Amino acid sequence: MSRRIGIAGAGSIAFGCAAFLMEAGHAVTLWSPSGKGTEALAAGAPLRAEGAVTAEVRPDVATSAAALAEGAEVILIALPLYGHRTVLDALAPHLRDGQTVVISSHGAFGALYLSDKLAARGLRLPIVAMGTTLLTGRRQGPDLVRVNTVRNRVDICTVPEDLRAEGEAVFADLAGDRGVPRDGLLAITLSNLNPQNHMGIALCNMTRMEHGEDWGQGANVTPNVGRLLEALDAERLAVAGALGLEVKTIFEHFHQSFHVPVGSISEMNQEMAQKGTGGTGPATADSRYVTEDVPYGLATTVAVARLAGVPVPLHAAGVTVFSALYGRDFAAENDLLTALDLGSMDIRALDTACRKGKVPSEEHAASD
Repeated sequence: MSRRIGIAGAGSIAFGCAAFLMEAGHAVTLWSPSGKGTEALAAGAPLRAEGAVTAEVRPDVATSAAALAEGAEVILIALPLYGHRTVLDALAPHLRDGQTVVISSHGAFGALYLSDKLAARGLRLPIVAMGTTLLTGRRQGPDLVRVNTVRNRVDICTVPEDLRAEGEAVFADLAGDRGVPRDGLLAITLSNLNPQNHMGIALCNMTRMEHGEDWGQGANVTPNVGRLLEALDAERLAVAGALGLEVKTIFEHFHQSFHVPVGSISEMNQEMAQKGTGGTGPATADSRYVTEDVPYGLATTVAVARLAGVPVPLHAAGVTVFSALYGRDFAAENDLLTALDLGSMDIRALDTACRKGKVPSEEHAASD
């Protein structure tokens, strides 16, 4: 079924998704919140994709959140997590009955934040939270994106939970049979492996990032780095297990996302490097591997683990070490957790809020 899709974002994931969706027959409009990301497209250049998606398409360009929402059946949020609250705040007044919001990828309980804001308007919409992105890639220029891989499985859930059927149907229209339904937003929160994986990769290759080197990411997940990623994964799985939640392992993640045989994490990454799908590591310390994934990923896992009563010393150390490296308090930068005031809830109240799409009381409501 062809859909009219509005994409909030203009980076590698937004561009890659636009090309993927338009090749599948959907109509796409892109909105760059800053206006800079779509300047070339607005001036008439086609959007070109190469790699796992090869296409030359001409998406429409919106100049505001209101314009994006006006013409869309589906809104796809595809930008770094540090921009989510601003974009959700901008879109919330313009959303209407019959629309579906998809968050790619979800973090820091953004689906609960948006659902709570809509509830204040008396509006209930299916909000599909994705545990990771549909694809990976890197933007190569103002109108060019290289797509490294299209995942064959993506964990999803719908908020509020009783709109699950509607959310899953829309996601199937967009991504085919790639959606793997999980048991609620806590499971999706613990299904995003990017923060833990990017922590190990960035921490162990920080000087390469600072020097701006051109380096292969998969090739540099050496045995020692791979063991760190596996230990981080064990912490995440322990939290999920304590909550009775089923989530994918890091081994399943690399197998399903990058289509390599299961082995040690280092072996799988070396296989990716040999196939040419290992990707390129960040060439700057100002990378979302840190500035996004530490405050919105690692800090969120630490917060959930604390409510679950499960120690996650490696995740907690990651927040502390990166804060020291950058001279910033990364935990304090998570404006979604601050707005929802997770510390005032116990784990049962948080799970109930996620399933209903509304925080327990007005004092915890997402502020306007």
